[in-house]
Amino acid sequence: MEQHLFSVEGKIACVTGASSGLGRQAALTLSHRGAKVIAIARREAELAALASQGQGLIHPIAADLTDQAALAGLARQAAAAFGAPDILINAAGVNTREHADNVTPQGWDITLALNLSTPFFLAQALVPAMKEKRWGRIINFASLQSYRAFTAGISYGASKGGVAQMTRAMAEAWSPMGITANAVGPGFFRTELTAAVFADEALAAKNAAQTCIGRNGEPSDMDGPLLFLCSSASDYVTGQILMVDGGFTAK
Repeated sequence: MEQHLFSVEGKIACVTGASSGLGRQAALTLSHRGAKVIAIARREAELAALASQGQGLIHPIAADLTDQAALAGLARQAAAAFGAPDILINAAGVNTREHADNVTPQGWDITLALNLSTPFFLAQALVPAMKEKRWGRIINFASLQSYRAFTAGISYGASKGGVAQMTRAMAEAWSPMGITANAVGPGFFRTELTAAVFADEALAAKNAAQTCIGRNGEPSDMDGPLLFLCSSASDYVTGQILMVDGGFTAK
């Protein structure tokens, strides 16, 4: 019974930001458990390498997710691979790490577009098919900065604060049709997005000490939370932000 409860076998998942980091981990985790995965990112070589590890269950699509006008077409392209997705994981993101004094309109717009606008409009394009099935899962990526202000993080924090509220609003709009919307909020995981943080060993150690567990996150630490939110185990969970941060926000 428990295995069935957390099963994603036979489901169709669309994962953005799948060429690296936690998006890549999500694509592999789902495919290794029998889900068919449409992996979307910009870099073709990295996507091809990912697909080679997916046992035929990962279909790569190279696309610029900041092009909002192309998202409806991208949703149709995603559905052409295995069928209409049951699950959407919005893992793509960018952090320009600019101090408030130095934020440019271009940097602000790119950050808000990829971190906030793209997850909404891609979900909007995929939701009609989920409504027909009366079953769907939307998992957004929130952040520590959904709740806390970090140095040189004003545009990123604004976008991730928006993700938290957008997730609640998605749940209000679509959960009556069987579509749950939740978010995961990673702590400090060693990924491309956090390379600058982990390059500073003292800072990485300080972040680890801030957690209740006493270490920074490993990509596999995200597997269980994602499988919970993608499966029937979370049927009665929606509009929530699950912080996967080792207790960073508890202290």
